[in-house]
Amino acid sequence: MSVIYVLISISIFVAICFFIAFITAVKTGQYDDDYTPSVRMLFDDELKKEQPKQIQTEEKQV
Repeated sequence: MSVIYVLISISIFVAICFFIAFITAVKTGQYDDDYTPSVRMLFDDELKKEQPKQIQTEEKQV
């Protein structure tokens, strides 16, 4: 039973270490994306709405 307490305390310690490493990486700008905004303007991602083509019927006058 004491082994479970040791394993739980070790896993909590490791989880806290990973959380601190994640917070540190976010604060230092590790996950900032500087490349995508500069490339995004090169591609036209907006869907342009096309006006539906109207069928023109010509009536013959007799």
